[in-house]
Amino acid sequence: MFMSRGNCGICVLALALALTLMGAGWAQTAKPTFSPDHAILYKRAVGLLDQAEQKLKAGDLAAAKSLVKQSNSLFTLLQKEYASMLAERELSPQEDEQLAINQKLADDTHAQADRLMATAAAQDKKAQELEAQRQEADSKASYRQSRDGYNRAQNLYVRSELHALRNQQRIFRFLAP
Repeated sequence: MFMSRGNCGICVLALALALTLMGAGWAQTAKPTFSPDHAILYKRAVGLLDQAEQKLKAGDLAAAKSLVKQSNSLFTLLQKEYASMLAERELSPQEDEQLAINQKLADDTHAQADRLMATAAAQDKKAQELEAQRQEADSKASYRQSRDGYNRAQNLYVRSELHALRNQQRIFRFLAP
């Protein structure tokens, strides 16, 4: 098929309009604004992380989980706001090294929690079998071990999340006053 001059002109105008709109869209999303609100969100997220770590050390797992979840949601919000800038931002070798260390700690802790969770599940199954065999004392002991294993695993999952969120803290450090 051949294009007539009228159709060719319309195609060129449509292409020019599309490129103009794309350029305007890129210009709008290229540089996020550094709002004081973002610095406040960052400070709040870091404060929640510190509180979560304290709660975890004190043995208050439920509070630590809640604080980690809140901190994670704040860092997620910041990630959405600064997605384009973070993609272009280069980190120093020291920052890269620290991020890698924290990520390795998070991965190792998570893997350890997974192993503990599997052990606790096996202990739970054993307790159910003992209960079915009417061995109450052994069953209770096995349930207790299972519950302890689940709690230790949950503790490690929260610790793993803390390591991962410390990376977010390092990445968004530029928002600190």
